Amino acid sequence: MSLFRRLFGRDRPAPATREQPTDPQLAAEEFWRGWYELLPRLSAALGEREPHRVEHELTELVAAMHPDLQFSIDRGERAIYSLVVTGQEDPALRPYTDAWKAAAPPDDPIWEFHDSVPPVPDPTEVTVNLGEHRIALADVRVVAQVDEQEEQVDVAVHHPLMSELKPDQRETMTFLPLDATLGERLAGRWLRRVETAENEPENAITLLELRDLVRKLDGRENGEDHQAAPSAGEAEDGASEARDQKAEDGKSGDTRDAGSGDSGE
Repeated sequence: MSLFRRLFGRDRPAPATREQPTDPQLAAEEFWRGWYELLPRLSAALGEREPHRVEHELTELVAAMHPDLQFSIDRGERAIYSLVVTGQEDPALRPYTDAWKAAAPPDDPIWEFHDSVPPVPDPTEVTVNLGEHRIALADVRVVAQVDEQEEQVDVAVHHPLMSELKPDQRETMTFLPLDATLGERLAGRWLRRVETAENEPENAITLLELRDLVRKLDGRENGEDHQAAPSAGEAEDGASEARDQKAEDGKSGDTRDAGSGDSGE
């Protein structure tokens, strides 16, 4: 998985420089102690656009939790920066990323924290530079075939420039749009067969339509109905209307009762 606008990160496992804790919770607590110690220097390095000054120390912190974990610092979606620590959907590493996220401080305006690579807010606004090519993800089209029985999706990815790219560039442009659109967790859960389509196939959809499709499948699996809950204002308006209606019904009932009594006399 790749992050866009990456400031720095580690793509390959590095050997742990300290004894690795066997307890994921203890490993996570040790990481966050080191994080708070490193944070002033990290903030200064990022502010001065020299993140390499602290890259080695952050690499050691992550590797001390588990040498196979990956990390990156990127521009955040809600905060200025995001820190991602991921096991790339390896089940053996999930206890470490779960413990790391559980022990993480709350997101704030400066930092947000993710235990898997998140999708970019709008992949159609991303342009990728590959050699001499500038490739807009807005032009990517995808054919998606849903296997209802296996609960997985096979996809073929097309871009008008795909036939002009070198083999390694075609591979990048096959997987990178999916990573950007779905994020690591959804892509790992739902995508099965991924192919490159040099010619635009029939019944192709956009990346945002693919995101909607997979999120609906994921929501259905998790029992979500995708109906928006009423806002606090709407709920209060509804309650007020109910109270008014009840009061009106009460007045009508009183009038009917009084009228019935008069008729009886």
